[in-house]
Amino acid sequence: MKKRLPPLNWLRSFEAAARHLNFTQAATELHMTQAALSQQIKGLESRLGCALFKRLPRSLSLTDSGRAYIPGVREAIENLAVITDEVFGKERSRTLSVRVNLVFFNTWLAPRLGDFRHQYSDIDLRFTSNIWFTGADAEADVEIRYGKGNWPDFSSDRLTWDRLVPVCSPKLLYQQSIPDQPNSLNDYSLLHVIGYEEGWGHWLKQLGYHGIDASQGIHFDSLMTAMEMAAHGHGIALSRSSLAAQMLESGRLIAPFNESIATAESFFLATPSNKPIQSHAQKFKDWLIQQAEKSRD
Repeated sequence: MKKRLPPLNWLRSFEAAARHLNFTQAATELHMTQAALSQQIKGLESRLGCALFKRLPRSLSLTDSGRAYIPGVREAIENLAVITDEVFGKERSRTLSVRVNLVFFNTWLAPRLGDFRHQYSDIDLRFTSNIWFTGADAEADVEIRYGKGNWPDFSSDRLTWDRLVPVCSPKLLYQQSIPDQPNSLNDYSLLHVIGYEEGWGHWLKQLGYHGIDASQGIHFDSLMTAMEMAAHGHGIALSRSSLAAQMLESGRLIAPFNESIATAESFFLATPSNKPIQSHAQKFKDWLIQQAEKSRD
């Protein structure tokens, strides 16, 4: 049967008293009375079944048991302080929690975050990913979602004005040449992303390519994965122009066709409308909308 641990406040009192070797000074540090601290030490000694201090008329010293016990107690308290700071931060009011679509974070937000951190170095950031999650996240200050911007209990600010653009590697696998017309897509693997309303079937239908099998190919749950597979030459992905921009500029991907169509869906900053926005979240919101306008220009 496991032995019950002593109360944490008793251990804190023991650690402080062992450090000062003075009950009065330890009590002052912990904002307690000397009598209350002494009572906690007695309770700890009673629980452990041995004395931890030698109480002399004008001095205090650790017993052999006290000297053996204090290193482990001190390490445990220090470890608890470290993990508390790591998880909960300095002041929760200065930690901005953002739930964000993963592909948007990797391709659009991450390259721009240096500017925000430079301007607002006093704001700590915490990001969690969001893959096809449409419910509310109680811990997030703001969310970045993909859709049409009409979520109950959220106000939305549009961040992207995209076009649907087929992309592929400059060099496809299996010695395939780069397609120059969409009507040849039956000869290539289509890379699909689960969850998007506007996929390959939508793109082909809007442009009148009815003879292409829009179901064949490989399916993924993230556009980031689909674009990486396209960059490695595995087929043709249907990307959003804002998300493919860097990979197109670097030459990892190319857009083989002239055809593209505007999206009805976009990335939005979603802010809960049923509670006031905190000042650090407002700063992030204003900065993000400014970045979106620059990108649009």
